[in-house]
Amino acid sequence: MDDVILLSDNGIAVGVLAKDEVHTTQTPLHLAFSCHITDSDGRMLVTRRALGKKTWPGVWTNSFCGHPRPGEDMLDAVRRRAQEELGVALTSIRLVLPDYRYRAVDASGIVENEICPVHVAVIDGRLDPDPDEVSEWAWVGTEDLAEAIERTPFVFSPWLREQLPLLRAHGEMRR
Repeated sequence: MDDVILLSDNGIAVGVLAKDEVHTTQTPLHLAFSCHITDSDGRMLVTRRALGKKTWPGVWTNSFCGHPRPGEDMLDAVRRRAQEELGVALTSIRLVLPDYRYRAVDASGIVENEICPVHVAVIDGRLDPDPDEVSEWAWVGTEDLAEAIERTPFVFSPWLREQLPLLRAHGEMRR
């Protein structure tokens, strides 16, 4: 099990804790990342979290998320997690929302409490998702996705609901 980097309220690393001990009803602030994958047509890859996931099982979300390991470069962590979760390499990665931070509580009471820089990337090759991480996936236009989120917000992760409008406002997701 990987360790997660614990953070002070101002984002300074203050320790580590095993990932399986971090996400509880009292989740401490920690470092994570989100990544949104786009294709040449400007569509975005959304994934449905596997039903066995501890937090937000079965909800649709961005392409993938993860946590950098202690001492691991953030872009290396994004590349590693793309391979682990989606079975794919990334051809480019851009940091687009460096200061994104959120706290959310799922239906079971488990809390996400993260400073979570947001990246946009392009993949190289076909998807081969790990079924323990991803149960379904789809390529969607961001306008269609925004409309689906507006109509059925409970189907989507809280971080996707917050990140998509920010990405669109910054001109990152145009279709």
